[in-house]
Amino acid sequence: MAFEDLLNDPVIQKYLHELVGPTGMPVAAAPPDGEVTDEELAEQLDLELNDVRRALFILYENDLASYRRVRDEDSGWLTYLWTFHYDNIPENLESEMHRLLEAIEERDEYERTHEFYLCEVCSIRFEFGEAMDFGFECPECASPLESMENDRLVEAMEHRLAALRDELNVDIHAEAN
Repeated sequence: MAFEDLLNDPVIQKYLHELVGPTGMPVAAAPPDGEVTDEELAEQLDLELNDVRRALFILYENDLASYRRVRDEDSGWLTYLWTFHYDNIPENLESEMHRLLEAIEERDEYERTHEFYLCEVCSIRFEFGEAMDFGFECPECASPLESMENDRLVEAMEHRLAALRDELNVDIHAEAN
């Protein structure tokens, strides 16, 4: 995927927004070619220096930016020269999708292996053991706890899991081994 295409992709824009937030988005959305200092970015984008540094550090933590330090011979001050590495974004997104797949699989297993009870007044859900400890009565409002079916939630997770596995080309049987 070409660099310009990456930045125009709404999924990638959402990913960058989730990483750096609204204040850091100008930094993430317009990475310069070559090296740049945080002060130069702050000036170019008319942003607070701390907001630029925060965004750069988050990008650095996610392997989307790197820096090199240069010491000024006269003053001894360190200057950080930043370079952006957005070619790592597709790999990062795939890793995020694998983490999401794992989290949904764990939640699916939890939903399938537990029995739940609901206080329809407070909308609080309890596992069977908790409901039993409370005598099948809501500890907040004393209403009776009703058995709760979670079939629709499990079914929705199954659809999402199938879509994720398909997109990631993950074979459920190979994964189990």
